[in-house]
Amino acid sequence: MTFSDGYTDLARGKIASVVTYLEMRERRNSPSTNPPEGLSVRRVVKPDLTWYRTLYRAVGENWLWFSRLRMSDDELTGILHDPLVELFALASNNKDSGLLELDCRTAPDIEIANFGLTADLVGQGAGRYLMSWALDAAWAHSPRRVWLHTCTLDHSRALAFYIKAGFVPYKRAVEVSDDPRLTGEILSNAAPHLPIIK
Repeated sequence: MTFSDGYTDLARGKIASVVTYLEMRERRNSPSTNPPEGLSVRRVVKPDLTWYRTLYRAVGENWLWFSRLRMSDDELTGILHDPLVELFALASNNKDSGLLELDCRTAPDIEIANFGLTADLVGQGAGRYLMSWALDAAWAHSPRRVWLHTCTLDHSRALAFYIKAGFVPYKRAVEVSDDPRLTGEILSNAAPHLPIIK
């Protein structure tokens, strides 16, 4: 789809977001952040899909994360069980409350494919800790760059958070998709900040 200047109407049942791609081409010399009390990160190898989808929903449902929910079991297993994809869970008092995925399949570039926290941890320093941890893990592979993307459906402070962490925006795109609340992939009362248009 090509967008020209001005407004472009969306079909009913669709959502759209502006996606910003960001990259880091050298590791900032910032010290690693000590974990806030009760937080820990662990690697999860070949995760159970039910566990993964539950955590993915807990972290991303209010921001309409849907891409992994649309994948078949085989497609999702192919990604998460790939030895070049590293999956980590952030635990808060032994409850999984954050998600981090490093995708090394396109080395020498590494993508932070998913990064997020459950709502109860936002604003508590957990995001800074997990990002510091993520960057240490990513740069341990000596990549050419580390990159990620965020969109206007994400938390309102997400873009500023990534820029503060040292990422530089380099590209924008518009993503149009079926509203996952209408397809049944996400609860219909999720993301109340974005009204459903049937």
